[in-house]
Amino acid sequence: MNFFTRNRNLLILHFTVLIWGFTGVLGSLISTPALQLVWYRVLIAAVTLIGYHLIIREKILVPTRDILKFMGVGLLVGLHWVLFFQAIKVSTVSVTLVSLSSLTLFTSILEPLFYKRKLSVGDIVVGLVIILGIYLIFKFEFKYWLGISLGLAAALCASVFSILNGKMVQKTKPSIITQYEMIGAFLGVSVVLLATGQFDQHMLLSTSDFVNLFLLGSVCTALAYVLGVAVMKELSAFTVALVTNLEPVYGIMLAFFFLGSTEKMSTGFYAGAIIILGAVFIYPTLKTKLQQLKAA
Repeated sequence: MNFFTRNRNLLILHFTVLIWGFTGVLGSLISTPALQLVWYRVLIAAVTLIGYHLIIREKILVPTRDILKFMGVGLLVGLHWVLFFQAIKVSTVSVTLVSLSSLTLFTSILEPLFYKRKLSVGDIVVGLVIILGIYLIFKFEFKYWLGISLGLAAALCASVFSILNGKMVQKTKPSIITQYEMIGAFLGVSVVLLATGQFDQHMLLSTSDFVNLFLLGSVCTALAYVLGVAVMKELSAFTVALVTNLEPVYGIMLAFFFLGSTEKMSTGFYAGAIIILGAVFIYPTLKTKLQQLKAA
């Protein structure tokens, strides 16, 4: 891959992560409750991905067993998004995004269990550092305890479905997996809405909510996903992981720009955020260098 191609792919990846970061801002701007918001998001994303596959004439039929597996993981994706957007509704975008960064902590614990590997000492250490950051945020922003808790729960869900996707993507194209996951999430949220009688007036959208939901489902979900997959084929997994870690940074910056004073936090919050984001950024670099030294 030449210099121009690499830089172009890096720009696309940064743009994709920026779009992901904007998800939280849209979630705050949309007045629709979290459950109905996710219903619209996954519906729009599923329809968009189906349209995408029709345009490129991609065969999307897979064995029934795989469809059920993908849709089952989609239920977890749907739960993750409901928790994520509810966290934003009861706290702030900044609090939710930093809480979501604990995904690294959960993955460092769960991935060895899924793949039956020993826990890495480095993973344990970085996990403890992240716990320290979370403790500081809880201590100084306790008024947002519910949002922090929901954000942590969303991170746990994201960790599990990311690990499961990592296994499934070995056999099936990611875009097809995601399409069925969106359908599974849509069906799951629909059942919950029906069972709880929440197909009500909250399903009615204002013009601004409709526009923001369309952006959320098509641009921030379907388009961002397609772009992300495209560059992942060209860039190393390490590069992708490192740039993806910028999502909360981009998200917090965008939240300041679009939401203003509501996103101002205490000094303790920023201390905790710096500890968490620092651990998430620095550890992959140190881990890679140690692996290179061992291989040398």
